[in-house]
Amino acid sequence: MASLDEAIRLLEHGDWQAAHRIVQKDSSSSGSWAHGIVHIMEGDMRNAGYWYGRAGRELPDASEVDAEIAALKAETGSD
Repeated sequence: MASLDEAIRLLEHGDWQAAHRIVQKDSSSSGSWAHGIVHIMEGDMRNAGYWYGRAGRELPDASEVDAEIAALKAETGSD
């Protein structure tokens, strides 16, 4: 199974569809956060809000998606 690190790399490159296939199998808080980011990138803010809630985080504005990816990467220690 691909890892959250791989999903983050995919998000950084804008490939939210491939990242989604990874994060939908990850039930961790970080996985839920990444799942929320996927849905922001997809343009589905309602679904993003659900996943951000599962991660215990506030839903950001869609314009902040790059900062969210960077914060997720920093918090998880992803390379």
